[in-house]
Order: sequence, then C-alpha cells, then structure tokens
Amino acid sequence: MRIIAGLAKGRSLDAVGSSTRPTSDRAREALFSTLTSEFGTFTGLRVLDLYSGTGAIALESLSRGAAIVHAVEKDSAAARAIAKNYDGIKSAQCPGLFHLYEMNVHRFLQDKPAQSYHFIYIDPPYDLPDVDIIESLILIRDGGFIDTQGLIAVERNSRVKELSWPEGITPIREKNYGQATIFYGAPTLTDAENG
Repeated sequence: MRIIAGLAKGRSLDAVGSSTRPTSDRAREALFSTLTSEFGTFTGLRVLDLYSGTGAIALESLSRGAAIVHAVEKDSAAARAIAKNYDGIKSAQCPGLFHLYEMNVHRFLQDKPAQSYHFIYIDPPYDLPDVDIIESLILIRDGGFIDTQGLIAVERNSRVKELSWPEGITPIREKNYGQATIFYGAPTLTDAENG
C-alpha cells in the first residue's frame, strides 16, 4: 500500500496483519476521485477517519492538503501502525495537522467537536452490525460533526445491498469495488440552507 497522490505520493504504508482490512488501492483511488470531484481540492478541508485501521484514508487526505485530519482507532496494534505510517510521511512536510485518537469510535463521538468536518469516512469491520453504524451516524448528525456542505462515506462488504441512513442524512450514491461497496451520504439541507 502506498500514498496515491499529493506531497507524500509513493510513500509506503504498513498494514497491521490480519487484525485490519485496509481499503483496497482501487477503492481508495476511486474514493479520492469522487472526493476531488465533490470538493475540487483538499486544501483547507477537515477530515475525520473512523475505524482508521492503517490510517490510509487519513494520511492520503493529509498528503493531498487537508488542513485537519483526525484518525480514530481503538485497536492498539493498528494505532501503532498508524503512528508509524504517519512518521513515514512526516518528511513530505504536509502542512495539515494530524491527530490519532486511540479510543472507541462511539466514545469519540460523545464529545462535541471543536469544528465540524467536511469529510467523514467510516470503515468498520465488515462484521460490525448495521445498528452500530446507524448509531454512529446519529451521533455524527446530532453532535455537529458534519459540515452542512460535508460528505460522509461508509465502506461495507458488497454483500450489504443497502445502508439505512438515519433521518437528516440523505443518501447520494453507492459504488461497488469488488468486495467493498462505498455508500455516500450528505446532511439533508433545509429549504433555507438550499438558498
């Protein structure tokens, strides 16, 4: 695994062994292509990577110019891999701020964020029940984690045919990449917010 683009392009990323399932290079490349078409540029974006695993999504965002990138991972071996991967791209001098939170995702989402995020990526273990993902989405919605113009992406096993988005988050699209499907959603805007 490598960083695909940006200041740290080509830098290697260590996996954690069998305890995590990194997003495939194909899916990651397609994800960032979608994000680039949505946002235009990563410069100045605030990114939250939940169930971060190797940190590939977080560090790719940092490489591409995100201003603030937070990674949340409770598994200690995975957290060590993220820290090592971050050390490996430091020499690229990405200007954004990176922080790793070694804790449970639901615990992280209990506290109100200092600022909302433009992009939130949720990539839990494939065997995590949908009810836990819905709970995370409700905490994100109610806690002010997602910017009104932001985007949420949830990666699930392709056997999952649909994702139940809670009220207040509108499904936008879904894309299949072999074993993975990424579901995209955005905050439901009121008539006033739509202008």
